[in-house]
Parts: sequence; structure tokens; C-alpha cells
Amino acid sequence: QVQLVESGGGVVQAGGSLRLSCAASGRTFNMYGMGWFRQAPGNERELVAAISWSGHYIYYVDSVQGRFTISRDNAKNTVYLQMNSLEPEDTAVYFCAANSRRPRNWAFTYEYDYWGQGTQVTVSS
Repeated sequence: QVQLVESGGGVVQAGGSLRLSCAASGRTFNMYGMGWFRQAPGNERELVAAISWSGHYIYYVDSVQGRFTISRDNAKNTVYLQMNSLEPEDTAVYFCAANSRRPRNWAFTYEYDYWGQGTQVTVSS
């Protein structure tokens, strides 16, 4: 089992920045990669960014390209999501998720085996 704990959410004004962290514990040695998803009220959960533990694969959804940066610290088993130039449309609950095998499509939630509890990000206009 792998446990994921997110932190770093909060309330920020438009144009501001936040950094989310996702710390993994447990059987982390068999993780392939991690993703950050978000879900706003009434919307489906969508992939925002993903990264393989090797760092060879990185993905961003178009709406955050150039504003968000995903990174990982393998020694700390932690993945970060640096969010800059935040917009009200970024308001959502953000979840980190981990997969234990190479996914066919990183965007599908069923490709992930473990999920964190979520952290709220609210961007005011």
C-alpha cells in the first residue's frame, strides 16, 4: 500500500501563486509515476499535470501550460505542483494520485492505484 498526503492548498488572489506538495509513504518503491488532478463542483476530475518518477515523462493540460510546474524529489518521495499566475478558473479540489505501472493514458483516473484526500485551492478575482 501507498499513502499520499497533499498539502499547500489555500485561498489566493488572481495572479498569485501556490505550491502543492504530495508526500508518499509505504511501498513507494513500486510506483511508476504521479499525477495531479483537480475537480471543481459539477465537473469531472481532470488531469492537470503528471510526471514519471524517472522524470522522463512530464505532461500538462493546455490550460495550465506555462503557469504550472510539476517536479519530484525522489529522496523525499514527494511530488510538487508549483502554480503561478493563478486564475479563478483554477479553483478546485486538487488531488495527487500514484500509479504502479506505466499507464496507457495518464489522463484516465482508473490508471491510478492510490489517491490522496485532496486539498482545496480557491482563487479569488
